[in-house]
Formats: sequence, C-alpha cells, structure tokens
Amino acid sequence: MSKRDFLLEIGLEELPARFVSDGEKQLADKVESFLKEQRISFEQISSFSTPRRLAVLVIGLAEKQADVEEESRGPAKKIALDESGNWTKAAQGFARGQGVSVDDLYIQEVKGTEYIFAKKFVAGQETASLLPELKELITSLHFPKNMRWHTYSLRYARPIQWLVALYGQEVIPFEITGVAAGLETAGHRFLGENVTIDEPTLYKEKLLQQYVMADSEERKKAIRHQIQSIMEEKDWVIPIDEDLLDEVTNLVEYPTALFGRFDEAFLSLPNEVLITSMREHQRYFPVKNQAGELLPYFVTIRNGDHRHLENVVKGNEKVLRARLSDAAFFYGEDQKLNIDEANKRLDQIVYHEELGSIGDKVKRVKVLAASIAEKLGVTSQTLQAINRVAEICKFDLVTQMVGEFPELQGRMGEVYAEIAGEPPEVAKGIVEHYLPRFAGDQSPSSVQGTVVSLADKLDTIAACFGIGLIPTGSQDPYALRRQAAGVVQILLDHELDLDVDELLLETVEQLQEKELLTVPESEVVKQLREFFALRVKTKLQDEGVRYDLTDAVLASGISNVPVVFKKAKLLVSKVNTPEFKELVEGLSRVTNIAGKAEKNVAINPDLFEKEEERVLYEAYVQTKDLVQGALASGDVSAAYAALEQTIEPIHQYFEHVMVMVDEQVIKENRLALMHAFAGVIGSYANFQEIVFK
Repeated sequence: MSKRDFLLEIGLEELPARFVSDGEKQLADKVESFLKEQRISFEQISSFSTPRRLAVLVIGLAEKQADVEEESRGPAKKIALDESGNWTKAAQGFARGQGVSVDDLYIQEVKGTEYIFAKKFVAGQETASLLPELKELITSLHFPKNMRWHTYSLRYARPIQWLVALYGQEVIPFEITGVAAGLETAGHRFLGENVTIDEPTLYKEKLLQQYVMADSEERKKAIRHQIQSIMEEKDWVIPIDEDLLDEVTNLVEYPTALFGRFDEAFLSLPNEVLITSMREHQRYFPVKNQAGELLPYFVTIRNGDHRHLENVVKGNEKVLRARLSDAAFFYGEDQKLNIDEANKRLDQIVYHEELGSIGDKVKRVKVLAASIAEKLGVTSQTLQAINRVAEICKFDLVTQMVGEFPELQGRMGEVYAEIAGEPPEVAKGIVEHYLPRFAGDQSPSSVQGTVVSLADKLDTIAACFGIGLIPTGSQDPYALRRQAAGVVQILLDHELDLDVDELLLETVEQLQEKELLTVPESEVVKQLREFFALRVKTKLQDEGVRYDLTDAVLASGISNVPVVFKKAKLLVSKVNTPEFKELVEGLSRVTNIAGKAEKNVAINPDLFEKEEERVLYEAYVQTKDLVQGALASGDVSAAYAALEQTIEPIHQYFEHVMVMVDEQVIKENRLALMHAFAGVIGSYANFQEIVFK
C-alpha cells in the first residue's frame, strides 16, 4: 500500500508555559486515536511544541483505509423465515439495508437464539478525504483557561495564527476561525522569517534555519548542556530545578544560556528570599560555589541567539537589582516589627467572611494543638513550645516580605522569630507547621511542628466543611484534599496513636461553640469521616494495595491510620498464601450469618447443646481479648495470628452445628454468638470484601 508522510501544525499566539507540554501530548494522542479509529495505518508519530506552535509528524501514513468485512446481525430466525422456510419481508429489508442479496444471509446461534447475519465488504476510503476531519480534533483540545477573539465562537487557549496540514505534497483543506490550512509556518518572532514546508519530514530542519527548535526535548537538552558548560567554565554549582527547566523550555523557541551578577550586599538577605526572587519571579537559576553557598550570580535563558548578549545581561541584571532592592527594604522594615504586635494585626485580616479573621483561626488552632499535645503525652517543656508556635505561627502574614513573596510564609516567620530571640524549637515549628505543602513533601520533623500542623490542617478542613465548602470533582479551591492528605501523611510518618474520629469531632465541636457552622454538626462530622476515609483509601491504593484489601481494612474504620496501613500491608503479604483463602472463607461464614442476628441478645452458654459450640465460644472469648489488645498496641500481626487460631473451631462448628434451627431460643443464642464473633473479626477487617480469582 502506498504511503505518505503527514504534518499537522497549529500556530498560535504565545501560549502560557504550563499549557505547552500538555497541549503537545493531547494533540499527539488525539491524532493517533483518530488514525486508529479510521483504520489508517502508519509507521511512527512524533510531536513538537514551542510557545507558538503544537505539531505532529506522522511517518508512513497509508493512502487509504484498510478494507474490512463487516458482520451485521439481523432479526431472529423465527422472524426472518416463514413457516415455509422463505425469507420474510423483515429479512429482505435487512438484506437491502446491508447492501447484500438474501442469498448471502446466513444463520448463527447467539446465547441460545438463532439470528440471521450478513457480511459485507467495506472498501477503505482515501486518507486525503478523511484528514479534513482533524479540524474537529484541533478545536477539541482542552486547556486550563480559554479565550475568545474577534467575533468567533471558538474558545481556545490563544488565537490561532496559522495552520499547516501537509500530506506528502498535498495540502489538506480546512479552515478554523478564518485561518486556512496551508504550507507556510512562522519562524522565530524576531530572528526568523515565515517559511514554506514543502515536505513534512523537513519540518524540524526548516524551522531550525529560522531559529526555532521545534522538538521540546531537544530544547531541554540544549538548555541543560549550556548550563553545564557555564558550570564547568566557572567552577560553579548550578542546581537545576526540573520544574523550572520545564518552564523555561516552554518559554523559548531558540534557547541561549547567559549569566549575570548582582551586588554582593544582597547576600545578607536570607537564601530563600534570593532564590525565590530569582527562580519564582525571574525564572533564573541561582548559582552556588562548591561548598553550597550562594554566589552573587545567576543564569538565565534568553529566547534568541548570542547576538547583543551583553545588552540582554544588563537588562536582566537591572530587573533583578530592582527586585532585590525591594526585598532588602522589606527585610529591614519587617525586623522593626514586634512579633506579638504583628500577631494582634491578624485580627484585622479576614480569613473567610463566614469564619472570621486569621486571628480567630489562630486561637482555634492553639486550643486544638494543646488537646493533641495532651493526647500524645508530651512534656511540659514541649507543651510550652507547642503553645508558643500555635500562638505566633501566622504572624509573618502581616510582614511586607510575605506580602511580596507569599510563597515564603512560614520560612520568613522562622527567620524573623530567630532574629527576635524566640527559642530555636519555636522558630522551627513556625516553618514546619505548613508541612507537608504538597504530595511527596516531607512531614514536620519536630513535635511542635507536627502538632501545630495537624491542628491547623484539621481546623481548615473542618471549618470549610462546616460552611458547605466541600471539594467537588476537580474543584478544590481551598486545597482541602491536599491538607487532608497531609494529615494522613503526618500520622503515618510519625506513627501517631491519635484517634481521627475523636479529632474530627473535637474540631467540629469547637467550631460549633464559636457558632461558625452553617451545616448541622452531625452532618459535618459524617462528611469529614467519609472525606478522610477516601484520602486513606487513595493513599493505600497509591502504595499498591489491592482495591478489595483496601475496602476490607477500611470497613473497620480509620480511627487509627497507622494501624489501618499495617493491617493492609499484612494482608498484602498473606493474600497469595494457601492458608489465606481458608481463613477468609471461615471468617466470612461467621460474618455472613451474623447479619441475621437480633440486636442486643446476650450469649447464654447454658443453652449450648454441642461441644463445638462451647469450643467456639471459648475461642471467641480468648480471641476478643487478644485482638482488642493487639490492635490497641498496633501489633496487627498478633491480632491476625489470634484470628488464624479460630479457623479450626469455626470449621468444626459449621460441620456439626446448625445455626438456623426451629427452636427460637437456641437459634437466637447461636446467632448471638455469631454476631459477637463477627464484631471481633470486623475490628480487624471485613473479610467478605476480599475477592479470589
């Protein structure tokens, strides 16, 4: 079959850097799916992207669809044939609809019923006639934010400036927002010119001649290599932040690395201030010496070549000088603040119109932190540090530095607390109470940071739920899922013996006392428990625990999160052993029949008629104490071993004892034993959730 190469390019006004990589992937995935759905074979697909273009190159694209033979099912045989065995009108109509003769119809049985079938040959269409459908594919790309322009109804990331759709030497005709597909693409905005692509495989080469590196991975490698060359030349250490590297890759079409310097006097600023100013605000790479100390230099990537590089360096130095001068001023002014006076100003900062000020939140956090500290049994000295951290953990929000650099909240609190003479453990707790900030971030290392972090996150989540601000779908403006995941991570990392149910109830009760709830208290607690259970479930599945094992352990509740994870990990280690299925089946028989028991019926051993009943009852009494004690101490292996010891008594019981007998008193007594035993089993897991293939 004849083949041609195919190029599709969308030319746009400058895309935000965060749109570029995902846009490239979407386009490549959609083109590949389209070709497969249309039965058009190809050899290879490559994708390209810059801030001004998204493109796909398909090598060896067949000139027509594959021919297929389609089988269609018609009416049932009893409808298709009359009593004489002749084709009915229903059969004849089916044949006409399929474009075949009734002589081509045949009969096949499907699930016990005979139907008539027809096969028809469908010739493949010419690829060139199908490719214009890519117009709908282009307009279906999804971006975080879209816009409209002129009078067009299309909402898109940025206005479309040009389109290239070239199949071999043939232009594929279609139009979007008044832009017709053609052969011409744009070079670099300042260094290049428009260029005609007359052969798809020449795309990269022709753009490079116009100062555009179309392959994003090649641009990234070039940037990395250029930074490495500067490092070797200057004997510097330039830590390459991968997120920043990805961003600058998608900000430029023709990268050239350069370095500049700033006044050494600015090195008196905290490292975080310098790094944030360079990395977050200017997209510069900070420079260090071999000892890891910041140097008064930076590396940046320009969108262009080496011409007039000295002017570009001066411009970047000027911009950074202005920003660092502002930071130095803020730093000096902030140190004039008294921490307790700054803390009082939190009462004037609105946290949420329905939840009061940040000062109000801090007071709630302090009460909750003290309660958590008491549950953990900390020393009086540690409690004093916890109280102070909770009291001043947000004071830096009123500083000018955090006003300019919000991402430095907590870190500047630590710096200013140290300068003001606060104990080191208090200063550390201030910055740590924000941890973990994101998935994969570290948990607080100190007790005071851990306790205040838990209190702050629990208050935030419960307060939002209390006024109906519950995450829905992809909408989570207050990052409540992340905060809840942080609580789960802290509990796991430090194996804290804290009852989540109690903590949630206590947090909500405090909000109720402050008359801050607009949702009934019981409903808020219920929603919070479900929300945290889902976070625990997500964490378990992220760690590779099977869905059925996850559901099994979650059925026993999440009050002690570390114990839940230990139980799950133990089940994972047992699930493929020969004994596990026998254990699950035995325990599940108990819990299954226990559902028929009347509530509040006490077990009466005097009513036991068989030795197997007495043996199982003794096993229940012994196992109850063992399992409860083991789970309370976090020894899930001992709890599991205790349950294992009951399998033989359970087996013997069901071999020799009929539970559902006619005599009501005996039946209720036997069901009462099942119900009580099921409670012990359920405290570990709901083994009925476990699936065997």
